[in-house]
Amino acid sequence: MNVVRFLLNGVLIERDSVDPHMTLLDFVREERRLTGTKEGCAEGDCGACTVVIGQLCKDGAGRDRVSLSPINACIRLLPTLDGKAIFTVESLKAASGTLHPTQQAMVDCHGSQCGFCTPGFVMALFALFKNETSPSRARTCEAIAGNLCRCTGYRPILDAAQVMYQTAPAAASACATGMEQWLFSPATSDAPPLPGESELAEKLVALAHSDALRVKSPAGTFTAPRTVEDFSAAVLAHPDAWILGGGTDIGLWVTKGLQTNGTIIYTGDVAALKRVDETEIGIRIGAAVTLETAFHAMNRLYPELAHVWTRFASWPIRSSGTLGGNVANGSPIGDSMPALIAIGAEVVLRHGEKQRTIALESLYLDYKKQSRDAGEWVEAIIVPKRSTTGVFHVASYKNSKRNEQDISAVCAAIAVTTERGVVTQCRIAFGGMAGTSKRAALAEQALIGKAWSEATVRTAMEALSHDYSPMSDMRASAAYRMQVAQNHLLRFWLESDARQGSQGEAQAARVF
Repeated sequence: MNVVRFLLNGVLIERDSVDPHMTLLDFVREERRLTGTKEGCAEGDCGACTVVIGQLCKDGAGRDRVSLSPINACIRLLPTLDGKAIFTVESLKAASGTLHPTQQAMVDCHGSQCGFCTPGFVMALFALFKNETSPSRARTCEAIAGNLCRCTGYRPILDAAQVMYQTAPAAASACATGMEQWLFSPATSDAPPLPGESELAEKLVALAHSDALRVKSPAGTFTAPRTVEDFSAAVLAHPDAWILGGGTDIGLWVTKGLQTNGTIIYTGDVAALKRVDETEIGIRIGAAVTLETAFHAMNRLYPELAHVWTRFASWPIRSSGTLGGNVANGSPIGDSMPALIAIGAEVVLRHGEKQRTIALESLYLDYKKQSRDAGEWVEAIIVPKRSTTGVFHVASYKNSKRNEQDISAVCAAIAVTTERGVVTQCRIAFGGMAGTSKRAALAEQALIGKAWSEATVRTAMEALSHDYSPMSDMRASAAYRMQVAQNHLLRFWLESDARQGSQGEAQAARVF
């Protein structure tokens, strides 16, 4: 297959000779003149470019459905849309001119002033509208956490999120077509698909193809293998290729670094890499599983970690980015790694037909240096089940200049098992404190075999000062980072009280 095919606002788009570095934002604005989608930051931080992607899925009854998620068009590369549907803000209004309930609610609640950010907010709320039947205010805040407003303030926008559900029934009943009726109708629990959704699902089924997508242009080649074996062979043959997952990091290489690469190999068409499998030892998360899906899976095992998952970027970023990509990138400020290391996660590496599994912390040697050979890639992450011996405590904490959509100055994750008041197992990991996410070996040694007490924890806090030599930068000073890291150990001990810990777990489980 050498033609990229997708639906844009219901219209079939077919493109060959695609520049693999072209973003969806550039395509919709420059080539299709759909200028409602704005360019703000060009790095997925402001949400002005938010669109909604539709992908085939199955419901519990085995029926073809279309899942809708918000994504950032500014860092989503065009060839990755093959076989999918994209909705921009222009698609929401009915042919009669009737505004979508999301749009009308923004008007009625005075949720727009300069209007630059408004289309992005509308699309984020549209995604919420199609995924949640009755979202809480906290869930609404999370849904728009990736959208930045500089004029209006968020209260009227949050009000609009409630009003859009109230006006939806009347608006949907006045729609002329099945597609409009589906777009104007909010999510319903376990209901059969409306005619419009079935129509879209049929179109997406028709776009499916069994052979691998491979498009070439003077700017480079984009290939999307369909099997793990073919993917591994492609990486082995092109060890300098970019391995592309959701593009939430590579997208910035293109838009900010102005980088290109002659070969891009995409993980997203390998069905086996998009699986989350229950195993005897825990869960196996394929490299192409989105962050949103992976975090929900891990939250079932470790609900206490919901704090860091909900603060990991934004819903659009989590809907595109992959856990495998985050792990493989290995950024020292990648928020998933400290938590994964603390709970003892392993990584499955593949080199051609050979496969090996190592502890996640063993993957990272130094800044931008990993224990991977040329042509070796991350195939899966293995998350172990909770410890069932003794009393198990786990938590993760993030410090940044703002609560949502910000890079960590310090990210901490701590897991401790105690038996009869004595620490028997301990894993402590920090991000932002070194060139990689790294375990605090000396602090762990100060705790293991000792009474789980404040005095022991304060000894471990002192040992922590010898585990890391953090740097000073625009996010935080070295002294601040060390003080915060040490205080997180004390905070963890205070919260490990049985009563406080059980309340914290219940609260975390409600959040995510």
